[in-house]
Formats: sequence, structure tokens, C-alpha cells
Amino acid sequence: MSIGTGVVLFVIGAILAFGLELDIPAVNDDFIGYLLMGAGVVVFIVGIVLMTRRRSAVTSTRTVGDPAAGQQVTERRTDVDPY
Repeated sequence: MSIGTGVVLFVIGAILAFGLELDIPAVNDDFIGYLLMGAGVVVFIVGIVLMTRRRSAVTSTRTVGDPAAGQQVTERRTDVDPY
């Protein structure tokens, strides 16, 4: 979701900076456009970093029974994707 938000912010900023020529008193539309483009790049990079980061958890259960039967080892791996 944050990757799409970053792209949208960048596009809106580019439209404000390069596409529109607004004449609003006390507001510089070029600066707002560049600001939105910078925020879009930051949000996009944060989204990629969060997407590539993966967590994994390993749970091991060891049951020792009869020596003739040996031991039973059960291992469960879970890859947790936080997003």
C-alpha cells in the first residue's frame, strides 16, 4: 500500500510542479509540487524496504520417549510477513 501511495504523491507533485500554472497568492505551487515529489520518493523507498524485510520464527519441540523407540523431533517453520 505504501508503494502505491508514494507513486500517487510523486505524480500529484509532478503535476503541480510541471503541469499546472496556478496563480494562488502566498502559495508557491512549484515548491509544493517538489515537496510532494520528495515525500513520494521517501514513502516509495520505505514501502520497498518494508516489503523486502521478512521475519521467520522457528519452533522446535523435542519429545524423548523410550530409548528403544528413539526420539521424536518436530520442527515447525513459520515465515511471517508483517504486511
